[in-house]
Amino acid sequence: MHEDHLITGSTRLVGIVGSPVSQVASPANFNAHFATTGADIAMIPLDIDAEAIDAFTVLLRGWKNLLGCVVTVPYKQTLVPHLDALSARSAALGAVNVIRREADGRLIGDMTDGAGFLAAAQAHGFRAAGQTALIAGAGGAGSAIAYALCEARIGHLTLGDIDRARADLLAKRLGQAFPEVEIDVGLTGASHADLLVNATPAGMDGTTAFPVPAGLLKACAPHVLVADVVTSPVMTPLLLRAQELGCRIQTGIEMAAAQMQALGAFMQVMLPDHTSAELAG
Repeated sequence: MHEDHLITGSTRLVGIVGSPVSQVASPANFNAHFATTGADIAMIPLDIDAEAIDAFTVLLRGWKNLLGCVVTVPYKQTLVPHLDALSARSAALGAVNVIRREADGRLIGDMTDGAGFLAAAQAHGFRAAGQTALIAGAGGAGSAIAYALCEARIGHLTLGDIDRARADLLAKRLGQAFPEVEIDVGLTGASHADLLVNATPAGMDGTTAFPVPAGLLKACAPHVLVADVVTSPVMTPLLLRAQELGCRIQTGIEMAAAQMQALGAFMQVMLPDHTSAELAG
C-alpha cells in the first residue's frame, strides 16, 4: 500500500476472496488507485479455506465497513448458494465474481467476467456475431465468457473441460437461453476457430500445462485470436506458442483491466473512466 494511504478506523474495505490469492494483482492495483484519488478505501486479500465458507459468509453479513468482495478461483460457483440475490447473468450461470454487501447485510452477486472479456476482445478487432469460438474451461470464467459470446450472437461455440459433465451442463444451459447458437462439447475434433480461449488455470504461476489438444492451436493459426484468463504469468505457454505461430493474442491482464469498471460500479466504488491495464489484476 502507498505510504500515504493509511488504514484507519474509518477506512472502508473491499476484499478479494479465493484460495490461493498470492498470485492476484488486484490488492496492489486497486490500492494504488485509492491512494492516487485520496479515497479512504482499501482492498485486502482473503485466502479462505473451503471448510470456512459458511462462516465467512456469515461474517460478511455483519462486516459493517465492507463494501463487497471480488471473487476468484475456486469460489465463483461455491459462493452462489450463500447469497441473497443474483444478477440475471449470475443466476443463469450459477457463478459470481463480485459480491456487494448492502447496508442491511444482504449479499448480492454479479458476474462481470464475460463482459470484461468481450470488451478486451473487441479492442483487438474481434466481433462475435456469426463467428466460431473454442473455450477450454467451463467453470466460472469460462461459463461467463461463453454466456457473453452467446449474447453477442456468436455463430458456433465449442466447449471443453476435464469435467465433461460440467461442460455438458453449461452447454445445456446456454442452449436453453440461446437456441440460435450452435453449441458442441469437446475440443478434440475441432480444427477451426476465430477465437480460442483458455479459461482454465493451465499455465498459472509458470506451469507448463497446455489447455488445448496438441495440434489444435496450429490448425487454427494464424488468423485466430488466442486469449487467456491467467494473469500470472502474463505470457502463458498458450500465448507464447500462439505468438510463435503468428496469432493475435489477448492476455488475462487485458481482460482484468476491461472489467475493473464493472467490478467497482457493482460494489459502488468509483474508478476512473479510463483505467489502464497497469491497474488491473
